[in-house]
Amino acid sequence: MDGDFRTEFVRDPAALKKHPALVLNADFRPLSYYPLSLWPWQEAIKAAWLNRVDIVAEYDAWVRSPSTEIRIPSVVVLKDYVKPQKRVAFTRFNLFLRDEFRCQYCGSVGDLTFDHVVPRASGGITSWENVVAACAPCNLRKGSKSLRRAGMSLRRAPRQPGAEELRNMGRKFPPNYLHDSWMDFLYWDAELEA
Repeated sequence: MDGDFRTEFVRDPAALKKHPALVLNADFRPLSYYPLSLWPWQEAIKAAWLNRVDIVAEYDAWVRSPSTEIRIPSVVVLKDYVKPQKRVAFTRFNLFLRDEFRCQYCGSVGDLTFDHVVPRASGGITSWENVVAACAPCNLRKGSKSLRRAGMSLRRAPRQPGAEELRNMGRKFPPNYLHDSWMDFLYWDAELEA
C-alpha cells in the first residue's frame, strides 16, 4: 500500500476543533460569560441529536457520516432552563474577576497573586472581605504588615460579590475568539447608546 493511503481519508481533523458552539440557556442568555459557555462541536451535535437543544445558528462547515450530513452548530439553546447559581464560589478565578484582574493596591495588570488585607499572622481570615488581588511586587512590599504600617491603601474595599454581579463583570472580558453568529446573543441585553 502507498504511504499516502490514509491521508486521502483524513481531511483536517484539527479544523473541526475550531468550531465551538455557544451554549445559551432557555432564556437565550449564555450560561456564563467568563469563561464563555462553549461546547465542542461534537457535544453540540450530540445534544441536538438527543433533542436536548435547538440549533439557532450554524457554521458553513459540515460533518458527514455514510448516512447523514449535518451542518456544525455555532449557537445552541437548551430546551430546559438551567437555574443560575446564587452562591458564588470563593475561588482564585472569581476573586480576580471581582477585582477585574487588577492589583487592588497599584492597579497594575498581570503577575497577579492574592493578599490578605489583615494578615493571617495578625488573625486575618481567608474570606471575600479580607482577600484581594495583588501584583507580586505589592504583595511582597506589604508582606505581613497592616495597610497603615506598609503605607499602602486599597483601590476598593473587598466584599463578597453577587452571582449576577460576577456574571456581568465577566462580560467585560470577552474571549480571544468570538464568531460573528454569537454577537447577537452575547450582548443583546446591553444598554443601547443614544
